[in-house]
Order: sequence, then C-alpha cells, then structure tokens
Amino acid sequence: MGNIDIYEMYDRMEQQNIMLSFKGNLTQEMLHSICEVMERKLEEFDADNRTKKRVYHVLVECLQNLFHHSKGGGEQEESIIVMVVKNANGYSVITGNHVDSKDVDVLRQRIKEINSMDSDALKNLYRKVLTNGTYSSKGGGGLGIIDIARKSDDKLDFGIVPLDEFNSFFSLNVKIANQ
Repeated sequence: MGNIDIYEMYDRMEQQNIMLSFKGNLTQEMLHSICEVMERKLEEFDADNRTKKRVYHVLVECLQNLFHHSKGGGEQEESIIVMVVKNANGYSVITGNHVDSKDVDVLRQRIKEINSMDSDALKNLYRKVLTNGTYSSKGGGGLGIIDIARKSDDKLDFGIVPLDEFNSFFSLNVKIANQ
C-alpha cells in the first residue's frame, strides 16, 4: 500500500490528542460541517461548559477568518489547515492559510498590537471597532481577531513563512485553558 502508513499517522494523531484535523478548500458547507463535528467532539471530552463554549467560539471565529481572509477569499483555490488539539492545560485551535505577501506587515502589526493589550484594553478596542462602524471590504473591521484574543488565555501565537514574492503562509495557534 505505497509509502503511507495510515496506522502510524492515526497513532501519532491519537498520542498528540488531535481532536480534529482538516486540510482542504474551505467552502461554506465545509465550514458548517467542521463546526458540527467539533460540537459533537467537545461533548465527548471532560471539560466544563464554559471551556467548551470558548473552544467552539474560537474555532468558529478562526474558520470565518479563514473563509473570508484566505488568499482568494470565500471559495478560495488555496487550501487551509485547521486542527483542534487537547492538551494537559486545555485546548489549542491551530490554523494555517495562504495570504498575499503584501498583507503580511499589516497582519503582523495587528497581532502584535492585540498581543500587547490586557483584557480591559481588548474589551475597549472591541467596543470601539464595533461602535465605529468601519468595516473592511471583507467585513468585521478586525472584530474576529480581537474576539479570538479575548477568548484565549494566552497571547496569540503566530508564524508567517514567505513562499515566494507574492505568497506567504500564515499560521495561528490560539490556546484556551481549562477553567
């Protein structure tokens, strides 16, 4: 059966407590399916309702960001990756997607700005953007990433890998601690 040892892959995912793993094109239908699967998976785990709601909320926001902001937008040609991992302290929602290299500096600055804020500052920024009424062409005006940061218990962990002069790969790791 070729060079792929599916049991080895299964075992590695099991050992690393990967609850959900998806790589492919993110359509509206796939977005809904992933949310439904994750909602059922969270019920299987021994976490309190508040933690489950926060993990689900972060996943939904991350998926919406991927859907609207991945290279190509909406029904993009580029595939994305999404993983939800259960660890000793809680959960991680990990995403990756292609972005235009011209957008990298703004994205990096925005996340660094958000990471520099405490919970009160994030709440104030969220309210300011919400009441400001200024939205980007893709919606939200940055509300999604602010909301993700508010639900996380840690700074947003991100990486950007340049692929060529026009394309980069952006990854985000959002940690949610058990309550």
